[in-house]
Amino acid sequence: MPSSMQGKTVVVTGATNGIGFAAARELARLGAQTVLVSRSAEKCAREVETIKKETGNPQVEFIAADLSSNAGVQEVAHEFKKKHTRLDVLMNNAGALFISRQVSNDGIEMTIALNHLNYFHLTILLLDVLKASGPARIVNVSSDAHRGAKLDFDDLQLIKGYSGFKAYSRSKLANLLFTYEIARKLEGTKVTANALHPGFVETGFGKNNGGLMKFAMGLLKPLQRKVDEGAQTSLYLACSPEAEGLNGKYFTDSKAVDSDPASYNRAAAEKLWQLSLEMIA
Repeated sequence: MPSSMQGKTVVVTGATNGIGFAAARELARLGAQTVLVSRSAEKCAREVETIKKETGNPQVEFIAADLSSNAGVQEVAHEFKKKHTRLDVLMNNAGALFISRQVSNDGIEMTIALNHLNYFHLTILLLDVLKASGPARIVNVSSDAHRGAKLDFDDLQLIKGYSGFKAYSRSKLANLLFTYEIARKLEGTKVTANALHPGFVETGFGKNNGGLMKFAMGLLKPLQRKVDEGAQTSLYLACSPEAEGLNGKYFTDSKAVDSDPASYNRAAAEKLWQLSLEMIA
C-alpha cells in the first residue's frame, strides 16, 4: 500500500458494511477524500462518523441512494459532480444475492440491476470525471462464483427457471465482461479498469434473505476470511503503486489470474454492453 492517498478522491459503493466499509476506512486512513455510497442515509451517516473518528480524516462524506434503480444511480453521479471535480478511484462494490426473484423499481430483475447495471451505469456517468483526473482507476468487485456461468441473452433476467445462485453467478460473469470491455475502450487513456475476487469473506452477504440462507451463512462462518483481509485485493487495485497502469485483468489475493473462458468472449461483452445501454435508457 502507498504511504499516502492525500489529494486523491475515491468513491466506494456498498460502503456501509463488509469489504466496502473496510476499504473505505483504509482509503480514508491513507488520507483520501472518501465518498461512501449506500442505500440507507442513517447507516451512511453513522459509518462516516465511525471512519472519521477511527482515521482522524475529516474528508469523509456519503451519498445515500438506491443503486438498483436508474434514478438512484443518476442521483449519485449528480450529487458527486455537484461537489467534486476529480475522481481518482471508483470502487464498484455494492451487490447482493436474492434467493427469490425480485424486480427493481425499473422492473428489472434485481440481481442484474444491482450487481451489474449499477456498475455499468455509474461508471458510464462518472467516466468524464475519471478521464479528467487521470491517472484514475476503476475497481470492480466480482467473484469466482462467475466460473461455469453462462449468460442467456434470450432470458437475461431469468424470467424462466429463476435460481438465486444462478442469477448471482451470471451477474458476476457480467461484471467481468463489462470490466474487460470498458478496459478495451479505455486503452490509450489514463483510466484503467480491473476486477477482483475478494474471497469468501465474513460479511452480511446473503443474510438479507433471512431464514435458511442466514442460518447457512452462519454455519460457514468458520471458513470465512476476516473483512479486512477480504478488502486487501480491492485496496491493492485502488491504490498500490504496483497496480499503476494495469488494465483489463482479474485478481485474486492481489495477483492477476485467469478468469473463466466465458468472460473473454468479446461478442458476448459487446452484446451485454448494448443491452445494458438499452436497460438504462
